[in-house]
Amino acid sequence: MAELQRNVQLHPIAPVWNENSRILILGSFPSVKSRETNFFYGHPQNRFWRVLAAVLGREKPESTEEKKRFLLSNRIAVWDVIGRCEIAGSADGSIRNALPNDISPLLAGSDIRQIFTNGKTAYVLYVKRIQPETGRPAIVLPSTSPANAACSFERLVAEWRQIAEWL
Repeated sequence: MAELQRNVQLHPIAPVWNENSRILILGSFPSVKSRETNFFYGHPQNRFWRVLAAVLGREKPESTEEKKRFLLSNRIAVWDVIGRCEIAGSADGSIRNALPNDISPLLAGSDIRQIFTNGKTAYVLYVKRIQPETGRPAIVLPSTSPANAACSFERLVAEWRQIAEWL
């Protein structure tokens, strides 16, 4: 089998957070579609926005500005573990030579009480690359990615409901 062609990518999206943020949700690295739209969870089949809306009993935000307002009004910060890596397309499994984002400004400048990861890859990378610096554990949630099609929408909502306890 041929080796996947990986390209070095820099994280193009600024974190969404403010001083009132109580939880931080970390993904691994933006998908190709998210990099194109320049905002988190931009792939139309990614269930992130639908799941959060269902968990919080809100309407699903559509535009980037609506999504930012949705996150901030619900005291949710969002960013990714990786700031730079080699990746083939959007495949987490192809990530190599990952360098982490520095989340310390978010933690110092907000009221973040719990860190969650969107999927196992983000969790493993967080534990390896960021937790030794922060000393703060994370809770892994099932990935909302379309690549995690085996996990039903209903199961995602049930698992993600625990974020509401921290808001």
